[in-house]
Amino acid sequence: MIVIGIETSCDETGVGIIEERKIMANIVASQEDIHSVYGGVVPELASRAHLQRIDNLFNLAIKRNKLKIEDIDIIGVTNRPGLKGSLLVGVSFACGLAYRLKKPIYFINHLHAHLSVNFLNGNVEFPALGLVISGGHTSFFYIENYINFKEVGKTLDDACGETFDKVGRLLGLPYPGGPNIEKEAEKGNENSIKFPIPMISSNSLDFSFSGLKTAVNYYVKKYGKKNIPDICASFQKVVADFICKKIRIALKKYNVKSFLLGGGVARNLYLQKRIKEVIPDNIKLFIPEKELCLDNGVMVASMAYFLNINSIPPDQNIIKVIPTKVR
Repeated sequence: MIVIGIETSCDETGVGIIEERKIMANIVASQEDIHSVYGGVVPELASRAHLQRIDNLFNLAIKRNKLKIEDIDIIGVTNRPGLKGSLLVGVSFACGLAYRLKKPIYFINHLHAHLSVNFLNGNVEFPALGLVISGGHTSFFYIENYINFKEVGKTLDDACGETFDKVGRLLGLPYPGGPNIEKEAEKGNENSIKFPIPMISSNSLDFSFSGLKTAVNYYVKKYGKKNIPDICASFQKVVADFICKKIRIALKKYNVKSFLLGGGVARNLYLQKRIKEVIPDNIKLFIPEKELCLDNGVMVASMAYFLNINSIPPDQNIIKVIPTKVR
């Protein structure tokens, strides 16, 4: 079974192909060069870039594997959540492909897909907890099996990755902020500045990062940017402290066999190290490879594949050709 996944929810155009659980293609076109001058994603520019690139990426993925488009058995495409204009490009392309090939199409939840890429490993045991840490989302899921996800916590304001980007912008670092803050933090002292831990008294699994962002802003206004490595290291430590605190709460609430990570921020090696320290030995921890943490088509194909093999019917392709009366 050959499954193709289309991802255009934000600023990466992704086309992925899998055969059963084997990755055949993972092609991603980044838009960092477009949005870096603005310090963040500009939705209109993002959707235009998807439109310009998706055809070429699809053809490249097919040709690299010496496939014919007729070899595709199933199509998956992200349709939520995300930027409306960007999503429209991917969904339109996927629906056109499904109509042309007369093949089933699955409309995929972007957050579920980030976690489902771990399923390709083959060793995930259920029930599991999943944590998506990305630019637009910070969400906890209780995962009963390959297809049943229950959101049990989410950000109440800024997402984790968004906060990294905003703090990076405050410090004058290049976009995206996350990788650059991580790089600067390696040179700093994480105990030099005592930023407040968000929601310290809360026992919920929800997140809030806006207060931490504000605290960094106040610090910079008062003391300036002379010690950027220390600011980055201290900020990064508090983020890790906060996330690890929530993981501990989640593990007390839910008896699980596996813990899954997903999302672009999950690439952060410091954060990975801290999370590994709080996951007990009797729970399997799964972290996708670096290129599979970012938005990509493979994760969408993975979710479509597991929906299919678990007998979930494909979404109805509502595109119809309406005959035009000849006058």
